[in-house]
Amino acid sequence: MKKSLLVIALASATTFASAQDMNSKRGTPILPEPGDYSIGIDAVPFLDYFGNLMNGSNSAPSFDFKTSPFVISGLYVKDANTAYRGKIRIGFGSNTVNYATSNDATADANDQSFDEVKTGGKAIYLGGGLQKTRGKHRLHGIYGGEALIGLESSKTEHTFANAFSATNPLPSSGIPGQPNGTGDPRTLEVKSGGEFSFTLRAFVGVEYFFAPKMSLSGEFGWGLGLSSQAEGETTTESFDGTTVKTQTSKTGKSSSFGIDTDNSGGSINLNFYF
Repeated sequence: MKKSLLVIALASATTFASAQDMNSKRGTPILPEPGDYSIGIDAVPFLDYFGNLMNGSNSAPSFDFKTSPFVISGLYVKDANTAYRGKIRIGFGSNTVNYATSNDATADANDQSFDEVKTGGKAIYLGGGLQKTRGKHRLHGIYGGEALIGLESSKTEHTFANAFSATNPLPSSGIPGQPNGTGDPRTLEVKSGGEFSFTLRAFVGVEYFFAPKMSLSGEFGWGLGLSSQAEGETTTESFDGTTVKTQTSKTGKSSSFGIDTDNSGGSINLNFYF
């Protein structure tokens, strides 16, 4: 009877200690719960910040992406051992810069014109996967698989204030890198070929919960990656003394394929669950 009571007491004490370890002093659960979401960032700036607190050469940590190319990464917790991964980047943008140049139509040095350079592009990445967890306390092993698809493209357009003509065969240009009074062909437009990428990988790593629903993690992966870039185009114009000639040339295409280990999950990740 005494042995039975002792066994029951030890089991109760172990269960209580385990429960205490999985909750903060205020009773907040340490581990994520089913239905929680998380977002992950690069932990290295924060580790550097705390590591340099005493040496007088510190700077505020930055809130950085944990994966390249600037993909927002998150999890949805299904149950204690399963989570769904998600990755997304949807980017469109353009930028216009005006460069001052002389006005070839007048002899007044103070009469300026402006050349224009307009750049634009898009970057779309979508990914998803399944993550499994093994462990009952603060330290967990993680493993699973995921896939990522990406599309990118860009274009640059040049607009010149001074045109080629019989009276102006060497027009001036304010755009850096463009011919300025040399008669050489000048670039009107550059189109990069659309780039497609695909990654399929398995991963394994560790995750440690150091505070309620906050963890540090790291992982390695193995899988395949492929990318393909279509032909781009460069359009130029030149002047032979009587006629303005426009020419478009191809810039070639490329592709790559590989199967290898990787560290695309970042060096050390900081994860927030909510």
